[in-house]
Amino acid sequence: MVTTALAPNSADDPLAYRPVALVDLLDRVLATGAVISGDITIAIADVDLVRVSLRALVASVGALAPPELTGDDGPLPAAGS
Repeated sequence: MVTTALAPNSADDPLAYRPVALVDLLDRVLATGAVISGDITIAIADVDLVRVSLRALVASVGALAPPELTGDDGPLPAAGS
């Protein structure tokens, strides 16, 4: 009788399933950013009635904002001051 494991062994395959906490996954996505895209088509009798293309960028503001410029005496003053 041969038994097989339902979950792959990480020693056999480095890309195998590894449990990840949702908080860790969300932290990584927000730190690096992710693009989600898709298409939705509503059709009746093989006639396309509505087609919607969706694209969303998911990232934290810190990941998208350029680093602040600093002068010799610390951060540069704001433009209005």
